[in-house]
Amino acid sequence: MSEVGEIIEEAGEGATLPHPPHSGIPEENLNRPLITFSIMAATTLQALDSTIANVALPDMQGALSGTLDQMAWVLTSYIIAAAIMIPLTGWLAGRFGRRRIFLISVAGFTLSSALCGLSASLPEIVFFRLLQGISGAALVPLSQAVLFDINPPEHHGPAMAMWGVGVTLGPVLGPVLGGWLTDEYSWRWVFFINVPIGIVAFLGLAASLPETEKQHRPFDVAGFLSLAIAIGALQLMLDRGTLKDWFSSGEIVIEALVATVSFYVFIVHTLTHPHPFLRPALFADRNFVTSNIFIFLIGVVLFATLALIPPMLQNQMGYPAVTSGMVTAPRGAGTMIAMMLVGRMIGKIDARIIMASGLSLTAFSLWQMTGFDLMMGKQPVVVSGLIQGFGIGLAYVPLSTLAFGTLGKEFRNEGTAFFNLQRNIGSAIGISAVQTLLTRNTQIVHSELATHVTSATMSIPELASLDFRIRNHAAMIAYLDDFQLMMIATAVVIPLLVLLKPARKAS
Repeated sequence: MSEVGEIIEEAGEGATLPHPPHSGIPEENLNRPLITFSIMAATTLQALDSTIANVALPDMQGALSGTLDQMAWVLTSYIIAAAIMIPLTGWLAGRFGRRRIFLISVAGFTLSSALCGLSASLPEIVFFRLLQGISGAALVPLSQAVLFDINPPEHHGPAMAMWGVGVTLGPVLGPVLGGWLTDEYSWRWVFFINVPIGIVAFLGLAASLPETEKQHRPFDVAGFLSLAIAIGALQLMLDRGTLKDWFSSGEIVIEALVATVSFYVFIVHTLTHPHPFLRPALFADRNFVTSNIFIFLIGVVLFATLALIPPMLQNQMGYPAVTSGMVTAPRGAGTMIAMMLVGRMIGKIDARIIMASGLSLTAFSLWQMTGFDLMMGKQPVVVSGLIQGFGIGLAYVPLSTLAFGTLGKEFRNEGTAFFNLQRNIGSAIGISAVQTLLTRNTQIVHSELATHVTSATMSIPELASLDFRIRNHAAMIAYLDDFQLMMIATAVVIPLLVLLKPARKAS
């Protein structure tokens, strides 16, 4: 039996365990299996919702009578609200107690999900998606912090394996589940599906999760506002950059300036304020800082690939949405298998070796993707996706363990919040970058290919057919360029693993 199973089995007949010392949670018997189950439900809830609504946008657009630009705010409002609120999670949990914030977050996310499904107009659903992002921001970082606290150090690896399954499988399965719900029922069910999961998570946490000790830290208003404005402006710029043709748009220029100035103000304020919003001591831990570089990269590769593969299959190769989802699903299976295996390997094999293997497999899978062509079958997509999912799974678990293995427990709330913020920013930058390069490279390659075509003797239908084929080939070449760029980025950071130290028990 895997160590993941042993964690729950060891809770045994009484389903309770004495809590490991020095964790920040009061010494008392804990129903660890119920806490773990409830936390995983909450984690999956938020991770799933990061992508499940994307495929339902065309149906929402018809039902709510919105333009393409307006419908983008259904996604943008959620993303920006969550990005701004994630850094606040650590302070809120420390000031008011982790249990209280967790329960409020689950309840708020569940209620706002129901209201999204009941929305009758575009302003309504944008507003409720904003509330969904605000309330859901705390779920993933707090779930990670709780799993660290309720498990002794020797079980941190398996605990992070379980947590990682929820975090990484959600975005992979979201489009598949969202497409099925939209086709079989309606777009409203991509939100209604959250309600029963949210209720189960809330009841389980209310019955089992103890409160943590409160930290009476003053709230740094200026620090939070400067960071929130910087993150919000950056996220808005990344989300709308491709649509607005980047810096040829005054809107994007303003957002870039606001993000830069606000971030500068935040840095200066943090280094000079006696009680800053984000404590500089958090970044004195080398493992934590280096791990944030790697989680940023994983965010880029995981989400950028997820943003590229489905439209490539549907637009360039003519796959139906359901078939596209089935072909990409093995990526999630690879991630889950790797995380279950690596949970048993942590503590027996150097975590840095495991991470190096995972990142090498990820780079290899991206190299395989550079060989895609329009005439290939499903097998290359399935195999490369399975390998990439396995590689990311191998890297994710030891990374999460190393990031907090040397970090003091007093930094755990804000540490997990910042760690997950970096993953989100990485995904936003990765998606924005590959989509921009895809658009521009498609245009460049199309122009180059078109110069070699002699069209004087062709009819208009023949010209249209030829242009379609040229554009299809140009887009495919642009996809391959994106895969190559991500392969190089992944390979380049592997040597940084030497900066990580083997985890020791945090004080």
